[in-house]
Amino acid sequence: MQNIQRKVAVFAGGCFWCMEAVFSLFQGIESILPGYTGGLTENPRYDEVCTGDTGHAEAIKIIYNPNKISYLELLKIFFASHNPCTLNQQGADIGTQYRSAIFYTDEEQNVTADEYLKRLRQDHVFPSKITTELIPLKVFWPAEDYHHNYFEHHPDQAYCQISIKSKVDKIKKLQKTDFLGAKQ
Repeated sequence: MQNIQRKVAVFAGGCFWCMEAVFSLFQGIESILPGYTGGLTENPRYDEVCTGDTGHAEAIKIIYNPNKISYLELLKIFFASHNPCTLNQQGADIGTQYRSAIFYTDEEQNVTADEYLKRLRQDHVFPSKITTELIPLKVFWPAEDYHHNYFEHHPDQAYCQISIKSKVDKIKKLQKTDFLGAKQ
């Protein structure tokens, strides 16, 4: 029996409830943990991060099987699931805690993400300047338990119906069109 090495990817693309719900649709992703990263405050709490004063972004930590889904495929999902052109904002969620960022865990991820960002910019995939940050992951602080699987536990809540469900539905439609394309 082959021992599969799991890998970690960390993305911030607005509300971590939205990101978690979108990435949970894909095979090869074994777990998703919402949390906070990119700031200075140790052990931040949700109410602190929401002020924008901690420097942290709401983010998700993904444990994935690279034999089933590649880091490039994760990047494609990330960019398809949020607006990387709005600085510190996703829809009605405004503040640095909702910024777009890729927190790479090793040099291979850094190179892959940097090349993909260059290609998106060169091909003018988005109508405006991409504001996504590419920075090394230093510390990831898990969010409080009540944030885990939020959409699954609160599907009828207004925010879930308006913001999260629309993103999930968009990605489900894109899955049917093979938006990920061939592995590169």
